[in-house]
Amino acid sequence: MGGIGKTELALQYAISQLDQGHYPGGLCWLRVKGQELAAQIIEFAQTKLALPLPDELDEDQQVSYVWGHWPAGMVLIIFDDVMDLETVQPYLPPSDPRYKVLITTRQDLGLSVHSLSITELSDTSALTLLRTLLGAERIDAQLDDAQALCRWVGNLPLGLELVGRYLARKPDWSLRKLIERLDSKRLEAKALTTPESGMTAQLGVAAALELSWVELNKVEQELACFLGMFAVAPIPWILVESCLSAQDLDDLEDTRDDGLIARNLLKRVDQGTYQLHQIMQEFFRIKLNKRSDNGEFLKAAYCREMVGVALGINDSPTFDVITGMSTSIPHLEELVKQWIDHLSENELIWPYVGIGRFYEGQGNYGLALPWRQKCLEQARKKLGTEHPDVAQCLNDLAVLYNNQGRYNEAEPLYVQALQMNQKLLGAEHPDVATSLNNLAVLYDNQGRYNEAEPLYVQALLMRRKLLGTEHPYVATSLNSLAELYRAQGRYNEAEPLYVQALQMRQKLLGSEHLDIAESLNDLALLYSDQGRYNEAEPLYVQALQMNQKLLGTEHLDVATSLNNLALLYEKQGRYNEAEPLYVQALQMRQKLLGSEHPYVAQSLNNLAFYYSDQGRYNEAEPLYVQALQMRQKFLGIEHPSVARSLNNLAILYDNQGRYSEAEPLYVQALQMYKKLLGTEHPSVARSLNNLAKLYYNLGRFSEAETLYEQSLDIFQKLLGTEHPNTVKVQSNFDDCRQKIKESNT
Repeated sequence: MGGIGKTELALQYAISQLDQGHYPGGLCWLRVKGQELAAQIIEFAQTKLALPLPDELDEDQQVSYVWGHWPAGMVLIIFDDVMDLETVQPYLPPSDPRYKVLITTRQDLGLSVHSLSITELSDTSALTLLRTLLGAERIDAQLDDAQALCRWVGNLPLGLELVGRYLARKPDWSLRKLIERLDSKRLEAKALTTPESGMTAQLGVAAALELSWVELNKVEQELACFLGMFAVAPIPWILVESCLSAQDLDDLEDTRDDGLIARNLLKRVDQGTYQLHQIMQEFFRIKLNKRSDNGEFLKAAYCREMVGVALGINDSPTFDVITGMSTSIPHLEELVKQWIDHLSENELIWPYVGIGRFYEGQGNYGLALPWRQKCLEQARKKLGTEHPDVAQCLNDLAVLYNNQGRYNEAEPLYVQALQMNQKLLGAEHPDVATSLNNLAVLYDNQGRYNEAEPLYVQALLMRRKLLGTEHPYVATSLNSLAELYRAQGRYNEAEPLYVQALQMRQKLLGSEHLDIAESLNDLALLYSDQGRYNEAEPLYVQALQMNQKLLGTEHLDVATSLNNLALLYEKQGRYNEAEPLYVQALQMRQKLLGSEHPYVAQSLNNLAFYYSDQGRYNEAEPLYVQALQMRQKFLGIEHPSVARSLNNLAILYDNQGRYSEAEPLYVQALQMYKKLLGTEHPSVARSLNNLAKLYYNLGRFSEAETLYEQSLDIFQKLLGTEHPNTVKVQSNFDDCRQKIKESNT
């Protein structure tokens, strides 16, 4: 491309070779564009070689005479800025080994010549060039801005030399000031338009590119303008074809290959993938906006197709979808940054939604957040404060906050979305049901079960009425309500809902789907809670394998499956199998969510519990404390998960004989469980048993007996007499009564 440094490289090579005496026969530099080659060759022969030419010969014969009578020795002939081989063919020296020909060109001259393609400088070389022009001290003192300046001109040698020489004449200017001028005036900035004396290049950046532009026909120019809309990133050609579907695909390829690639205005970077240089993109955009229709037709085609790309990303994208969409995301982001004003009201939110789903689907909540926030901001600005799309933006941002454990920020957005949907869509609408279900999920996560249940039920009834008895959303409601019942220890109510949701999803979605993996995992959780370990394990394994296949090996749902399977193995005493899964789940969650998140706290707690079971108390305690502090920070001081952390830390102290530290934690956890979950819940029963065990160890048998009895009653009622938890508490209760009997005799 123009400005890449072809002439400069050829010049430096020529000077180097001349200095080293490699071409004793001479070195001849010929400017091709706009010059008479024959006249240049004849003049060189007469003035540099002192070669007398016969007067009777015409110009072409004189050129042949020059080549035939050139002084002895190796000769280098340089043809600078060749447009096509036919132009220089009649003036090439004879096929003699002593003649070497070097050509600089913006064209692909085909296989008849050996080509060396010149690319932009590397980041390191670009900085080196700036240091040469401005001095190392000035560059290193403003290194970040120097790197930004290199990026601005895309490491293009001509651009770097122009801005470097310009800054050299402005010793009081900071590099940041020049960058701001470039951002404001783009390629029309003085620093990019006026070469200085002493430079090899005689044109500014835009003028250099203009030389290639004028050689394009109208169809090639139109394609160049269209490609200028894309981001400076690899462009899947199939995306271009989709945008320009009305054109003949073979003609479109020929325009690309013969027009743009042949002139090095576009680069092929991979199979079916092409890319523009940053400066070339900028130049083509200038041309786009100077078209007679301001490029509106091309802009509309680009926007329409990119919105379609966004719509192709659902709210739970699989690994294959994410992989397939990854090359389109930079261009979807470019749509939002540069062309958002060209979208209709109906299209406005979808690029933001698609990008948000893409990042959230990988668990990259930090990358998704600004797009969710911008979506809400743009929707409110252009659609008003009350609009169904604004309600969706509120809901989507709330979902993200909920996934991050930022419950206090999520709740008002959920409530606002629900109220807006009810007002705009009526009391009964699928979007209203979704808002109800999502708000219930939030309350469920916070342990506010009494508030969550009526919302879950209302959403389920509404979905059945509006969507029919068999629909994926109905299955979601069934599974959500079942999960609430499981959390409350209402196992008999939960199981049929779990099974119904699983069967419905398998019928409607096929054998492999993320929703099916969720159902398998949740049903396995129920069986594990009930001590039905042999039934739980194959479901956990199936869910893990399905998640890994659909989402890849590193994903939050995969981490959840690993964590749950590890918990099952620990309950079964399969410790060697449990530990690596716990560690893998923790590392994955820390990588995807950062060091502080409720899911990270859960992994810390579970790994600590495992270490405690193994008697590795020194390893367990700091993890328990960290998990407790994290849960209190994110979930508040009263939450079932906080109670669980208190209880587990108390168990650790109890096992170490640190009874005075354990007792207040046991009591606090028990009181919290009773307040949040009611007096009859498996967690309450476990907490009663743990506190009773402490009193037993302290010889306070009467207090222990009362608590054991209460715990036993709850377990028998909820789990039956054969459940391992019931059997264990029964044994503890019997031992305690025996101690009391012995102490009374």
